[in-house]
Formats: sequence, C-alpha cells, structure tokens
Amino acid sequence: MNRESVDSYLEDGCGRCDDYKTPNCKVHLWTKTLVTLRALLREESWRLHEAMKWGSPTYAITATSTGGEGRNVLQIVSFRDHCALSFFQGAALADPEGLLESPGPNSRYVRFARFRTVADITAREAPLRALVAAAVAFAEAGGKVDPAPVADLPAELVALLDGDPALATAFEALTPGRRRSHGIHVGGAKQEATRQRRAEACIPDILAGRGFRER
Repeated sequence: MNRESVDSYLEDGCGRCDDYKTPNCKVHLWTKTLVTLRALLREESWRLHEAMKWGSPTYAITATSTGGEGRNVLQIVSFRDHCALSFFQGAALADPEGLLESPGPNSRYVRFARFRTVADITAREAPLRALVAAAVAFAEAGGKVDPAPVADLPAELVALLDGDPALATAFEALTPGRRRSHGIHVGGAKQEATRQRRAEACIPDILAGRGFRER
C-alpha cells in the first residue's frame, strides 16, 4: 500500500493491488480529475492537512473547537469506473443538490461524490464547495453522526468499515455472498478480541475483491 505521498500516489498508484506502479493502475484512469480534486482541497481557506492514509490522499483538520486535532474529514479514492471525494462524516451533512451517495447499505457514516471528468467537478463546483465547507465546520465543531444500526454484520467489522472509507467502499462493491462470508467468519468467534483479529485479517481480501477463503 502506498503511504509515501500524494505525488507518489498520482505517479505510481495506490498500491492496493498488483497493478501498482504499472500503467494499468486505476489511479491513472482519472489523473486529471484527481489533480483537480486535490487542488480544491489544498486551498488555504480550508486549513486541511494532506497525508496518505489507507493508500489514498486524506485530508484532516488541524484543530477543533473542542481541542481535538487531526480529525479526518475527506479522502480522494479511485475505482475502475469512477473516482470519488469521500466524506468521513457525510451522513451528517445537508445535501440539497443530491451529490452524496452511500457506498452501500452497511455504510453508517461515509458518503461520497463520484466523478469521472474535470467537467463533472466544474458543473457541480458550487454545491461541492458548500459540502466541503460544511464537512470542515462539522469536524472543527467536534460533531458526531448518530447512525442507524446496521444489521447482519458483527460490530467489529462494522467499526473497521466505519474507520476506513476506502475499505467500506470496497466492501460494498463485493457480491452479497462475499460480504456475507466475511460477516460469518468474523461473527463466528465467541471472544471480542478474536472477532477483532478476524475483522482485521479480512482487509486484504476485501480490498482485492474476494470473499473469505476465496483465492
């Protein structure tokens, strides 16, 4: 997984699969669009700190009114059929223009706006900027989402998905059977610590698009 820099991400890819550092990496499908999203988030007025986390460019606030620091707000992610701007606490944001989508039925917090071209961004720039401003303000105020409960997945797996937007999106891209296989594997353990270890062990397969024990 690429943890070096966003410049490295744009040049080499995310490092989540065997296409890393090859022309086939999905990051290279959306270079101009990703560069445009990055330029928007790096504007000084947002006061966001840029870093690589989970193989994707991630943007965090540097301080909050409640004294916290470094809270993740936004992330740029790439997929085969689109790239997206992911909002870590997107479920809490007003979205009158309907830009935001849930990665899937099991996503309690994350919402994302998908793009394929620079023109997509330009056409929706005003409401997109309003969402970014709202996300930053929500994080700076220490706001928290009050999510609806998620059924059929063990809490340890849900917590892992909630903490990693890219992982949550990859999970929702799995077939229902593959999602269910991970849930059964994690939930089959009696001890909480074992369920936690099993959930973390599922990460490589989820990112690779596989179900539990699928090779």
